[in-house]
Amino acid sequence: MEPWDGPTMISFCNGDKIGALTDRNGLRPGRYTITKDNFIVFSSEVGVIDVPEENVAFKGQLNPGKLLLVDFKANKVIENNELKTNIANKYPYKDWIDQYKIDLELEQIQYQRKLLDEATLFKVQKQFGYTKEDIHKYMTDLVVGKKDPIGAMGYDAPLAVLNERPESLFNYFKQLFAQVTNPPIDAYREKIVTSELSYLGSEGNLLHPEPTVLDRIQLAKPVLTLNQLDKIEQSKFNVKHLSTLYQDVSLEEALNRLGEQAIQATKEGYTILVLDDSALIDTSQSLHYAMPILLAVSHIHQLLIKKDLRMSTSIVALSGETREVHHVACLLGYGANAVIPYLAQQTIAHLTDNHHLEGSISENVETYTNVLSEGVIKVMAKMGISTVQSYQGAQIFEAVGLSQNVIDTYFAGTQSKLSGLSIEQIDEENRKRQSNEEEYLASGSNFQWRQQGQHHVFNPTTIHLLQHACRENDYEQFKAFTNAVHENRNDHLRDLLEFKSQQAISIDQVESVESIVKRFNTGAMSYGSISEEAHQTLAKAMNKLGGKSNSGEGGENPKRYVIQEDGSYLSSAIKQVASGRFGVTSEYLQHAKELQIKVAQGAKPGEGGQLPGTKVYPWIAETRGSTPGIGLISPPPHHDIYSIEDLAQLIHDLKNANKDADIAVKLVSKTGIGTIASGVAKAFADKIVVSGYDGGTGASPKTSIQHAGLPWELGLAETHQTLKLNDLRSRVRLETDGKLLTGKDVALACALGAEEFGFATAPLVVLGCIMMRVCHNDTCPVGIATQNKDLRALYRGKADHVVNFMYFIAKELREVLAELGLKTVEELVGRTDLLQRSRYINPKSKAASLDIEKLLHVVDGPNTKEISQNHHLDIGFDLNYLYKEAKHSIENGDTFKGQYTINNTQRNVGVITGSYITKKHGSKGLPKDTIIAETVGHAGQSLGAFAPKGLLIHHTGDANDYVGKGLSGGTVVVKAPNHARENEIIAGNVCFYGASSGKAYINGSAGERFCIRNSGVDVVVEGIGDHGLEYMTGGHVIILGDVGKNFGQGMSGGVCYIFPSDIEAFKKANQLPTLAFKHVQHDEEKHLLKSMLEEHYRFTESTKAKDILNQFENVTEHVIKVIPKDYELMMQKIELQRRHLSEDNEAKLAAFYDNRTSIEKDLQPAVIY
Repeated sequence: MEPWDGPTMISFCNGDKIGALTDRNGLRPGRYTITKDNFIVFSSEVGVIDVPEENVAFKGQLNPGKLLLVDFKANKVIENNELKTNIANKYPYKDWIDQYKIDLELEQIQYQRKLLDEATLFKVQKQFGYTKEDIHKYMTDLVVGKKDPIGAMGYDAPLAVLNERPESLFNYFKQLFAQVTNPPIDAYREKIVTSELSYLGSEGNLLHPEPTVLDRIQLAKPVLTLNQLDKIEQSKFNVKHLSTLYQDVSLEEALNRLGEQAIQATKEGYTILVLDDSALIDTSQSLHYAMPILLAVSHIHQLLIKKDLRMSTSIVALSGETREVHHVACLLGYGANAVIPYLAQQTIAHLTDNHHLEGSISENVETYTNVLSEGVIKVMAKMGISTVQSYQGAQIFEAVGLSQNVIDTYFAGTQSKLSGLSIEQIDEENRKRQSNEEEYLASGSNFQWRQQGQHHVFNPTTIHLLQHACRENDYEQFKAFTNAVHENRNDHLRDLLEFKSQQAISIDQVESVESIVKRFNTGAMSYGSISEEAHQTLAKAMNKLGGKSNSGEGGENPKRYVIQEDGSYLSSAIKQVASGRFGVTSEYLQHAKELQIKVAQGAKPGEGGQLPGTKVYPWIAETRGSTPGIGLISPPPHHDIYSIEDLAQLIHDLKNANKDADIAVKLVSKTGIGTIASGVAKAFADKIVVSGYDGGTGASPKTSIQHAGLPWELGLAETHQTLKLNDLRSRVRLETDGKLLTGKDVALACALGAEEFGFATAPLVVLGCIMMRVCHNDTCPVGIATQNKDLRALYRGKADHVVNFMYFIAKELREVLAELGLKTVEELVGRTDLLQRSRYINPKSKAASLDIEKLLHVVDGPNTKEISQNHHLDIGFDLNYLYKEAKHSIENGDTFKGQYTINNTQRNVGVITGSYITKKHGSKGLPKDTIIAETVGHAGQSLGAFAPKGLLIHHTGDANDYVGKGLSGGTVVVKAPNHARENEIIAGNVCFYGASSGKAYINGSAGERFCIRNSGVDVVVEGIGDHGLEYMTGGHVIILGDVGKNFGQGMSGGVCYIFPSDIEAFKKANQLPTLAFKHVQHDEEKHLLKSMLEEHYRFTESTKAKDILNQFENVTEHVIKVIPKDYELMMQKIELQRRHLSEDNEAKLAAFYDNRTSIEKDLQPAVIY
């Protein structure tokens, strides 16, 4: 039985008892009220039933991972600790563990192996298909960087099933990831819920606990070394090695034999089965083949399950083929309990011995082994899974290019939409891969084009043709480019399709190029990942065409919102709202034609991102609301998009913040995307973007670039068909992107259901990109993906070049339309009846095994958007009350005060009103407290979200989640209805997420994830839940009370002052290497504290604030200051530079280039606060 986490609140009842349980990660809220007349109300929101305040005995929240039970026989509420103590005392668990637990101290065992001689190592590496790129660009980088290596610019080599070269079976499997439901999680910053523990040995009976269940080996990590295996074999455990080599029989027969041996061994009492191909090292005679280890592991795992033997034994994969994070993830996902990549470890040992790697052999092998394990945690986290035990055997993958027969026999339950290779073809490919006669290892070129290597769509020929065609506005050259891309190539699934011949029409009858380009968009590339020049060029080009450019997730400089002197407009029409909420202010939202919610991105679906400190130049920091030189984290999107209801709330938030903009949701292609897209359409999105896995210009772990997500063809076809089946297609527009290069690509995407088309890699190539793939290093030689001023001086891109590219695509598309006898693009959308399997597929190729016709299923109903979504703003609070009454005052800048009673169905109170202030008065807003709304009752979600300067929302009563989300200068107050309630929860989860400026005063406790990514708001609150101040980059937070678990993770800026019940206990519980805990001793800080507490008291009459202010001379004894160390150092450097540089920007740049790791005591400014 494995632990399994999701954003769940489970309630249960047996007639006598009723109870509830929330997930350990604090995603799903649970709020309850106990009344004086003995009722309990429990829900994920407060205010579902209105209970008069005088009848409230207690209001609480069910904290993460906690249980609540109401026992009707005993007439009482049983609290979490009492309940769990009762369960824990049923058996003498502690005595059993002390007496029977086996600890082989495997963590202490170092790697020591005799080095293989060079010839043997080379022979085995060659047989397992090692390449120089694997060894020097992946394994070496992994050990040096101590993390999964980073790549950039997406994936442009063919899918495994379309590749003429023999591929490893691992490459046919794509990692699944969560989007919207059961969200991805942050395995680094939220380590408190993750575990790498796994076990070897037989499992006991969950329903009958007894000491014999401790007859197992607990592994700290699932990746082991041979030395650790030796230790296990010397202990009392029965270990059986089963060879996975075969020679004179077919692979199928060999697998059957292996299965019989495994069943026999398990029946004989062997509790650890080692599937082993290491005998290849010693076989000097004729060639043996190693089975694909993934096939062997999955086969044995499935077979033992069918025979009811799986719980009696465990599986170890001892394989020479395993060398990447993806390999380990696949093996664990298909049933291995542990993995030993013996050849990879030997390779690391050799690299160390030959001085290619510094350090000792044992240290480097340990690093390599640990990074593989950590990499798996990250792969699991994409799926929202937090423990290796839950991942083992969970098969969280889908296959692209394996036949249903292979799936049913060896990988039962895995999705493989298009069928593919038979077991005979897998056998043939495996033999071919292992019979390499060359005298040297192949260079390998998955990520970088090489002369003799793997085919890449972007190679020197295609790059040259595309750049010259667009610079010289030469359509003939562009045609040469499209021929080079498509001629005799089947690199993408779309290349296996062709249009049926139709009665052609004259091209003059077809929709004009100028009209077609309005459907084109450029990809979401953030200002920060690419230079200002490149970012502006794309915006300028798309605005000129009437298409749309995308701001990406890094915000946008407000100077771009005005028309430039040359008449050009540099504001991106699509403004992205991603998990980092960088620069997402009321003003930013106001300047969008379309607001795009990024749930996932093609390059790394299910993951957040990171902008390293070396790329956070002062101008980037200013736009993103952070500090120069301090790295920025984009978390996975699990804070406010952990279910479809929450996505619906975010869509509603954004529609309120800019009611004229369309709301789009960006998803990544995967199995099941159709169901998700249906949910998104029902959540009132206006547009859905389906991204392919191969797109993505951003930096991303190589594991994700190649192995996560699916081609857009699969996702788009599924989305279009599922929306039609659910009568939802007419409500939304569909866009797709992912290495769209030519008019033919666009025509095929259109026929599969897309109405709009996104381009990212190609426009960057047009601007000068030469695919060096060093975007993440800030060393881009053509000045595109860099902030370095010297490199940016080399930038030669022009808006006209991008305009030419878009026109060429449209021109080619017109030619296809004319051949099909269609007059408009609209007529081609979703016309799968015009497509057929290509006649040019080589019948001997692997591609021929694909059932590509599955993409062409025809469903009746409309193919394009016909209906506008109803966002129900007309029944909201603002349009009926606050906005209606305050509108005149806002226009004239007069003061206004309104009093209202609200309930929890009235969401987004103040948001439309705030957006109108921004619309009328820009970023400067109105003078402080010009527009005041005083509300009482239960506030719905997103109270005061994005409130700008001049707006004050003063609420008395409870509030739900997302209070002050994206606050942009306004003030939000939540006051307890009476003094008794001040000690209880008063505001929900994820308050002030991504807030950039303003003030807030919360007269009670707030829930989980308080002030995540706050970049400038000053808040006073009287207690918070788990994950407080995660990723915070600026502002001041005063907490008059205790904090939950995992406080301050990823916090890289701003300052927090805490008044905990016990200072020493707080310090002990929340120690982090990144944070400094300090005493408050300077008058400047005391003045700041005092003024914020006085304001808090003025608005809320807080008892706690009053008590502190009454004894303010003793304040230093009760408060502890928390400040990120890197932030403090950078602020000291800026302060030092300001002493002799008059310009603030110059001081910040000088500090950015200052590499000191500490400042001498006598030079330090007195205090950073």
